[in-house]
Amino acid sequence: MTAVRQRKGIKATEVPEESVFHEKNWKLNGKTLAGGKLWKKLSLIVGGIVGITLGIFTSVYVATLHENDLWFSNIKEVEREISFRTECGLYYSYYKQMLQAPSIQLGLHRLMSDNKTESMRTINILERMNVYQEVFLSILYRVFHMNNFFEPVYFYIYTLFSLQAVYVAALYVTSWLLSGTWLSGVLAAFWYITNRTDTTRVEFTIPLRENWALPFFAVQIAAITFLFRSHLRPTHERLTLLAVFISTFLFSLAWQFNQFMLLIQALVLFTLDCLDLLPRGKVTWIYIIQVASLLLVCLLQFFNSMIVGSLLISFNLSTLLARKLQNNLKTGGFFSRLGKLFLHILLVLCLTFLVNNFIKKVLNLESDEHIFKFLKAKFGFGATRDFDANLYLCEEAFGLLPFNTFTRLSGTLVFYAYIFVLLVMTITSAVVAFQNLSGSVNNKPADKLQKCITLLKPGVAYNLVHTILFGLLALSTMRMKYLWTSHICVFAASGLCSCDMWGLILRFVHLYTPQRVSVIRYLTPVLILLYLCYKFWPGVMAELSELREFYDPDTVELMNWIKSNTPKKSVIAGSMQLLAGVKLCTGRILTNHPHYEDKSLRERTKQVYQVYAKRSPEEVYRILRSFGTDFVILEDSICYERRHSRGCRLRDLLDIANGHTMDGPGENDPDLKHSPHPRFCEEIKRDLPSYTMYFAKVFQNKTFHVYKLARHKKTT
Repeated sequence: MTAVRQRKGIKATEVPEESVFHEKNWKLNGKTLAGGKLWKKLSLIVGGIVGITLGIFTSVYVATLHENDLWFSNIKEVEREISFRTECGLYYSYYKQMLQAPSIQLGLHRLMSDNKTESMRTINILERMNVYQEVFLSILYRVFHMNNFFEPVYFYIYTLFSLQAVYVAALYVTSWLLSGTWLSGVLAAFWYITNRTDTTRVEFTIPLRENWALPFFAVQIAAITFLFRSHLRPTHERLTLLAVFISTFLFSLAWQFNQFMLLIQALVLFTLDCLDLLPRGKVTWIYIIQVASLLLVCLLQFFNSMIVGSLLISFNLSTLLARKLQNNLKTGGFFSRLGKLFLHILLVLCLTFLVNNFIKKVLNLESDEHIFKFLKAKFGFGATRDFDANLYLCEEAFGLLPFNTFTRLSGTLVFYAYIFVLLVMTITSAVVAFQNLSGSVNNKPADKLQKCITLLKPGVAYNLVHTILFGLLALSTMRMKYLWTSHICVFAASGLCSCDMWGLILRFVHLYTPQRVSVIRYLTPVLILLYLCYKFWPGVMAELSELREFYDPDTVELMNWIKSNTPKKSVIAGSMQLLAGVKLCTGRILTNHPHYEDKSLRERTKQVYQVYAKRSPEEVYRILRSFGTDFVILEDSICYERRHSRGCRLRDLLDIANGHTMDGPGENDPDLKHSPHPRFCEEIKRDLPSYTMYFAKVFQNKTFHVYKLARHKKTT
């Protein structure tokens, strides 16, 4: 293979992946040089060792930060459990529950018929939540007698920190595959570590579902990037498809937001397929793998209807069906193909809408309606007074990505490099897409095609559109930035180390020589790595030497009081975040919890939160007793909240949902009315007879107030 020539009927993106420059280095008269082959093997071994080392270093680094921040090895068990804030504590509680069960079988049975997570209801935890990872870890811990080596909590957190090694290794491999040199993987890993604030939060939200899922998503992206390489052997292609399937399945099993992330990925594939930038056969396989993975997760989650009714399944099925109905999309001139593409996109969207609505009607599915209400309000399709939608809208994590994120990313140079690479590759992809759609590729000589087509290999094209769409997601929703920022590191590093990209730029300015390309692609990352070491190594060392300690005496006091002074079968009401910790630390029965993907639970949570609204004691008592509540915990941090501005405080959201005016200076909608009752969480502290006949204070500290509900009181 000594020249690049476009065969008749072959797409522009299907040219061989090696550039002419590389081929001249390694081939002479069709014979491979022995020295080149040896160098490749040596580079592969060294690169693999470096990648594994960087992964292990990252794992040890975040584990050390976690220990230094909390002094985790020295604090009490209750303090360790309290450190798993909000929903993290809920997930970890099922791991603890499995270990405390007399047997694995009984532990599984209790999860499948759980009556402690939601009072007066029996639910299947394995169906409702993504906790198979906790089940798997608990089984490993018991079967292999890990208690001889680790405390249960350490086995759990070390597993999560070890997954960070997998995560970084996958990012490293993806960058290596895109650029052709493992030096770009080193740069990507260094950028991931130095931008840790924006690339991961694993050290302080360990059991969060995304910390389980994102390493497998990174592995999937690496496998897809390899799959799109040209001239894969059939065996290698089958093994790569298997890797894509396994990683997609594990990602889907670990995170409740799996369907939305995979939908964005499907949109990436759909866009590139429409523009002839990916081989159609491989794209079809990925569509099938996505659907198969979700359906397998649906089976393991006891036919969870929310998965079946996901947009991803409807979209993928509609795309495959539309292909069959329109099999002449890739014929005709530029405007003819644009018209056909427009009709194709319209057909896919209409089919998706019809299929999805049909499935939801048949299954009577309403579990995800809060997400669509949130999206509708977020993107300005009408204001809403819906409590659930506003609860999301007012959380910083679901707001726009703050501008200071870009300031931090620019400090490590990754954002500047990313914008530079993104600009060059976007222009190139636009040129190649135009040529594909206009059919002008076949009229261009091979030497001119080399300038733009070798840069946009299918794997590069996939990662380009992937980073654009996930970037838009991150810009709109801050919580999703971790899907994008890690890929920024990969994409920027691979571009700076790409001989194709530098070759294109040097040709454009008429300075191209193979030697200059080699010097620039290796010298650029080396200089950046030296800069990162010089600027950030002292800070990393200072961070590793800084010692702090967990301190939350009020919550510790509350948990100890509940364990010592309430019956084991007591039902406790309170905020979602706090009750997750109550379940983990005390094992008491909850009225509500933070896993919000269930309509009846969302309604129940809104009702429980009436303790912070302007309601009469009789109404609040009746609501709480309808859920079997024995004790209710009131938090001053919610009742007198100052973290959010007016209109976004929890009490404001309740007032608006109840049709009442908000407290404090400021305007109210004209149709809101003054409540005839004062705010419950404030008025109950006055110990008036109308309150004490229903609620008796049994515990109080600077943060929490616990009231016991009277039994058998009749309300009017």
